[in-house]
Amino acid sequence: MSSENKYSAPPTLQDAIDKAGSPMKLLWKPTAPAWTVPVVKPEYVGWSQEQTAWRETAALSDLSHHMFDLFMEGPDATRLLKAVGANDFESFEIGRAKQFVPVTARGHIVTDGILLREGPEKYTLSGVPASQTWVRYHGAKGGYDVSFTSDPDSSVRKNGDPVLFRYQVQGPRALDVVERAFGGPIPKTKFFHSTPVSLGGRSFRALRHGMAGQAGYEFIGEWKDAAYVKEALLKAGEPSGLVHVGGLAYSTNGIESGWIPTPTVGIFTAPELEEYRRSISLFSYEGQKPLHGSFFSENIEDYYTSPFELGYGKSIAFNHDFIGREALEAAQDRVRRTKVTLVVDPEDARKVFGADPDFFLTYGRYRVQSGSALAGMTFYTAFIGPVGTVLALSLVDKQYAAPGTQLTLVWGEHPGSGTAPDADLGFVRLRATVQPSPYNEHAREKYRKDF
Repeated sequence: MSSENKYSAPPTLQDAIDKAGSPMKLLWKPTAPAWTVPVVKPEYVGWSQEQTAWRETAALSDLSHHMFDLFMEGPDATRLLKAVGANDFESFEIGRAKQFVPVTARGHIVTDGILLREGPEKYTLSGVPASQTWVRYHGAKGGYDVSFTSDPDSSVRKNGDPVLFRYQVQGPRALDVVERAFGGPIPKTKFFHSTPVSLGGRSFRALRHGMAGQAGYEFIGEWKDAAYVKEALLKAGEPSGLVHVGGLAYSTNGIESGWIPTPTVGIFTAPELEEYRRSISLFSYEGQKPLHGSFFSENIEDYYTSPFELGYGKSIAFNHDFIGREALEAAQDRVRRTKVTLVVDPEDARKVFGADPDFFLTYGRYRVQSGSALAGMTFYTAFIGPVGTVLALSLVDKQYAAPGTQLTLVWGEHPGSGTAPDADLGFVRLRATVQPSPYNEHAREKYRKDF
């Protein structure tokens, strides 16, 4: 091996696209392994029982290991976030969180994240790392006076523990668990707001939030206090039937609450983003997150989404200039698709997945049809034990979005380039009925209301 090759920089995302011939030839991977939550035990009492817990009693989920965190601080932190985020920053008080919505100049979402304001110019952005990469790139390119510290998830972090612990307690009995743990109710907290709390001399934050769309809190604090806080919550939850949720069940909870966690990052094709793609390693989330399913197109833009389709329209504020503002202003009155939950016919589900199914979850993009016409695609699909069938969080054309509409879910793995997108590959057809998103009534009607 020559010294030049030995010490050469790793390929960039753009290098890999050029070598593959297109973004789809790089990313389409029908045999890619399923994503799993790192470190957290897959099951404690069984994935279906754990899914039931946040619907009927109370559940504790450990979110400490599967998210990336970007810590931002500096005199230009707010100015940077306003430049790259479509959110309203005028009503963003300290201690509040927002679903951060960054988009490209063409209005395609980069992926969302949870943005928590911890001080006048101090923020933590958590979730899928693509939005964090976007913020850091524009911070450096624009010369903003902001410092960044990143803590990757536990599958990527090379050494040490997470910086923060995150434990969610949610479900119909969650508030009973919280009151028992803290010796009384904690201060009333609005949705996506937080309040300082302490337990056994340990101080941390209680965020009014829950991934399954149920009543509850997310407790966030320094890792040194993680074991103590977790044990205290579990013990306090025993009289209420609190269930410790494993990684399998946890990975399904966004389906019922209507959150699409992995929209395709809309940065692969725009010529003006070539420099951006060259700043990203092939071995990044953007370069390694696979696409697969029965819906195949040679054009990756067919997988892009807008924040309006994902349900983030209320988070967008046109009271400041930001990347993508003109595109979103033009797009807000011509949104073609909307988010729905497809409920697979239980008989069809049993034929494909078995009468007593193993755990099943996929982020694949599967075709949704009305007759032979394409109606949309899935983004997040799993067997939900308490429902007794498969639910698929999907985007469909608005003409097919009315609850009760009968559609077909095409089940199979398209091999990719070299086979026609509409080739007859003998894929299974599953009958499916359109229902609202969020599917869970509490998440749909009560989740964002005050306690």
